[in-house]
Amino acid sequence: MALLFDTDAISELLRPHPAAAYVKWIMGVARDEQFTSAVVIGELYKGAYRSHDRERHISNIEQRVLPSITVLPYDIGIARVFGSLRAHLEDTGMILPDADIQIAATAIGHNLELVTGNLRHFNRISGLKLNRALANSRER
Repeated sequence: MALLFDTDAISELLRPHPAAAYVKWIMGVARDEQFTSAVVIGELYKGAYRSHDRERHISNIEQRVLPSITVLPYDIGIARVFGSLRAHLEDTGMILPDADIQIAATAIGHNLELVTGNLRHFNRISGLKLNRALANSRER
């Protein structure tokens, strides 16, 4: 199954010492099965602009991340999935940040498994397929 990478799943690979098990796992994932959301790219840029080493982080996004992954847009179809998810979460009292719901909506809308280390948030979203590769590599 194709995968949608959350912000932390991409950021992990940019760390000075990423989790070895996660790096090994991702090396086995075909390039044409690797996707992320424009919302994730926005979060990466936000982090870069807030960093003391802004130019290095922006360069990492533009030179390493963007060429290596397919970025899916946040469009009307995904917005509709977002609205449904957000309404359900509000009805059940389980509020999440809009960006997380938008990322989940992108995964659901494209029938992708979400790779994230933030299982606590994303477990709240019904119908979302989660990939535990990053979370599992952090548990070791």
